[in-house]
Amino acid sequence: MQLHSYIKQQTQLSEKAIQNTILLLNEDATIPFISRYRKEMTGNLDELQIGEIVKFKEAFEAIEKRKKAILKALEEQNVLSSELTQKINNSKDLIALEDLYLPFKKKRKTKAETARLQGLEPLAKMIMSQRVNDLEYTASKYTNKEVDSIEDTLEGARFILAERINERTDIRNNIRYQLERFAQISSKVIKAKKDNEKAQKFKDYFDWSESLNRIPSHRLLAILRAEKEGFIRVKLEIDTERTLQKMEDRIIRSNNECVHQIQLAIQDAFKRLLFPSLSNEALSIAKEKADDAAITVFAKNLKQLLLGAPLGEKRVLAIDPGFRSGCKVVCLNEQGDLLHNETIFPHAPQNQSFDAIKKISSLTEAYQIEAIAIGNGTASRETEQLIKKVHFKNSIDVFVVSEAGASIYSASKIARDEFPNYDVTVRGAVSIGRRLQDPLAELVKIDAKSIGVGQYQHDVDQTKLKKSLDTTVESCVNTVGVNINTASESLLSYVSGIGPKLAENIVQYRNENGSFSSRNEIKKVPRLGGKAYEQAAGFLRIKNAKNPLDDSGVHPESYAIVDKMAKDSKIKVDDLIGNKDILQKINLQNYISENIGLPTLKDIIKELEKPGVDPRAKAKAFAFDANIKTISDLRIGQLLPGIVNNITNFGCFVDVGIKESGLIHVSNLSDTFVKDVNTIVSLQQQIIAKVLEVDVVRKRIQLALVK
Repeated sequence: MQLHSYIKQQTQLSEKAIQNTILLLNEDATIPFISRYRKEMTGNLDELQIGEIVKFKEAFEAIEKRKKAILKALEEQNVLSSELTQKINNSKDLIALEDLYLPFKKKRKTKAETARLQGLEPLAKMIMSQRVNDLEYTASKYTNKEVDSIEDTLEGARFILAERINERTDIRNNIRYQLERFAQISSKVIKAKKDNEKAQKFKDYFDWSESLNRIPSHRLLAILRAEKEGFIRVKLEIDTERTLQKMEDRIIRSNNECVHQIQLAIQDAFKRLLFPSLSNEALSIAKEKADDAAITVFAKNLKQLLLGAPLGEKRVLAIDPGFRSGCKVVCLNEQGDLLHNETIFPHAPQNQSFDAIKKISSLTEAYQIEAIAIGNGTASRETEQLIKKVHFKNSIDVFVVSEAGASIYSASKIARDEFPNYDVTVRGAVSIGRRLQDPLAELVKIDAKSIGVGQYQHDVDQTKLKKSLDTTVESCVNTVGVNINTASESLLSYVSGIGPKLAENIVQYRNENGSFSSRNEIKKVPRLGGKAYEQAAGFLRIKNAKNPLDDSGVHPESYAIVDKMAKDSKIKVDDLIGNKDILQKINLQNYISENIGLPTLKDIIKELEKPGVDPRAKAKAFAFDANIKTISDLRIGQLLPGIVNNITNFGCFVDVGIKESGLIHVSNLSDTFVKDVNTIVSLQQQIIAKVLEVDVVRKRIQLALVK
């Protein structure tokens, strides 16, 4: 099967769209670039559809690579027939390929191999032919020094038969079907670990059983984690009697002495070879599906977090709260530069709240602070209450900001390079403040896995997870666009076509030559060639450039079209931008060319109407219930303001202003069935939740969504 046909079969997309997309991918075009600036070639595919093409392209290439390796191995063994070659070439998945290769695969010394060396293969063939009338007499002919009894010869022959049965594709596929449709997964606690404190979070799975094909991804991952940590044992079960009968129906064709030996071989093959191998395979497939589901949730959460509402270019006072070590306070200017830092000690044991209030008041006035960001970790609520006691001369909004991953950033090389003369506490406070100003610009500096959204991120395939998260970050960065004159090296590295090395070169060029004055100047950056410029230019913004299009999502390759539109409208480009009346009257049919069609022209008009506008919402201040300070303050029936801080397949977690987050189970999100939690709530959404249940001992809170 050809690559295009394989992808079409998997995605149902048009062959032309697939063909052109692959062509672009082979030219190292990125997904954001293809989706945004090559719509005519792809038939207007979006990033998700292009991502699917990428995924199945890689899957096809992996299959083809394995085919070549298997064909080479078989050729070296001199066992490659034209029929086998055709079967291998026609295979569409790795499992089918491995089944074909299994009989020829070099094995460690097996019971069957030992039996062959003892000269028992002819006996095994005769038994399988089911034509032997006097089996005991026939078996006696094969006794020798190594197998000196009839019983031993028959056992050796059965080992050979069991291996052959194990290698039969039809039998393997039938057992796979049984596992896929009817397997039960069960778990039992290891008695010695039953009372272990760490095991208690897996208490629900101490005696658990359900259908493998129905188990939700989060539950499977939880069970497998509990097994990995040594608290439970997990096994798969199917109807063994039914499966053995189906195997016999496929193999046994007579009713003589051979039948019993074949039955014993079938039982041995199933118990010793087939079921252990195929049940592991089934569990691996289920785990892979669970991984994919968890990674999808993680990617959705990360996208929402990265595209979270920025406060924008405002002066911010940020506080990393603490008790004994005090609260680290920093003042940042509109660009996030550090202006001032010091430590205050308003809480126990020092209790210098009066001095702290006085200091906060003076700092907000001295540095013309417009907003305050408080980290949501230890002493966050107490610090928030302290800030509310400060009498500010001007109106100042107070925000509680997630600290997730801030400690990772503050100890990183990126942070050390940014603030070589400050310790980790100052860097952490700066990160909190910058997250309020622009979550995307700050969070790209942290390994996405450390941000703390999603479910079971440490249990899933780490290579897949990293790839998915990197793709998500790249998509978000290019969706928003990047100011090339203020962006950090980390942010620039995610711009289409740039990468870490070119990002470093851009920053170095900027430091040596000052701000970029035009997109054209970007070409002067060392090692940034024409291809990289083509991929990146449309996503890079230059404020106050001579050409106003340089601060828009219009690609430089389309500037001439905009110039023509302005000329035909008898106005300057500057006057065309933002002029909806004129833009709506433009007949786009007049500007269609061989390379530019209506999709791109519509994008250009949309961009000209609101050039460079940030697609994200604006940050809104939020206040928790001041009366709720610990889990003990909660009462069933209370209505609480909260912020969604994590989303999973089984519901969402809500920060209600205390250490423990509450869970709104998917069944309590709506009166109707909810297939996807993300259709009801989004990360960082401000909601009202009702308390349904409080378990102080297990520190669990059950909530229901009110609004």
